[in-house]
Amino acid sequence: MRFFEDIAIGQRREIGAYTFTAEKIKTFAAKFDPQRFHLDEEEGKNSLFGGLAASGWHVGSACMSLLVADGQRLAREAASRGEEVAVWGPSPGFRDLRWIRPVLAGDTVAYVNEVVDKRTSASRPGWGILTARTTGTNQRGEEVYSITASAFVPLRKAVRSVPR
Repeated sequence: MRFFEDIAIGQRREIGAYTFTAEKIKTFAAKFDPQRFHLDEEEGKNSLFGGLAASGWHVGSACMSLLVADGQRLAREAASRGEEVAVWGPSPGFRDLRWIRPVLAGDTVAYVNEVVDKRTSASRPGWGILTARTTGTNQRGEEVYSITASAFVPLRKAVRSVPR
């Protein structure tokens, strides 16, 4: 993971893709969002979605899983080059969560993360706050998901404590 000073506004990274199979949709929905159009193909077909639809929370969870996995990959690569790896802090929150179009069984969503803002933290010396917008686009090129989220990112040379 990179330090605050190494990150530029406008920087983009493709974080991966996830295919929403009927089995994955039903398994997630049974545990976390047991609505009829997420659990049964016929109910999904007869709903406003027109097919078995993934829960929006499933779409967001897949995004988060890919985001974390990509960050871990980048950290491993940096460590293998002998670079110091930045250990990011928690997220102070998100805004503008949007489920733009339904994600149906068989859809593959590719996620892209773009830095939209950054600033040093006024209350946490040694830390910056990075804001990024992550979007998901299906195999037809249609945007289906977006979220704007923030995270604490350490400054390279600062003495810091972990944010609470």
